[in-house]
Amino acid sequence: MNPSSSPHPLSIKELLLPAALGASLPLACLLFIILTKEEIFESWMYYPLTIIPLGGGIAGAFFYLMGFKWFPTGNRKLIAIIFSTILYFVAIWISAVMAFAVTGHWD
Repeated sequence: MNPSSSPHPLSIKELLLPAALGASLPLACLLFIILTKEEIFESWMYYPLTIIPLGGGIAGAFFYLMGFKWFPTGNRKLIAIIFSTILYFVAIWISAVMAFAVTGHWD
């Protein structure tokens, strides 16, 4: 099936909510870790606070596309959701490695 012949074309507005939900989980975890520490907030923390939720947001949008747009029914939907869930956590992990490696805190 041609994506342009879909009865409901995809819009950016439609991807904002899944991306925001995907970014909110790592952002909330990072803020909890940073705010519960006794140390003062440092400027190097801005990079992980930006890159890790960005990776989560992209993975959240991909999860939505896989599970609800590209494979909306049947066993293919179940496989797509399982694959997308695994990919979501891998994307968060890779973005965390990238963010902390750039700041020099990944040892």
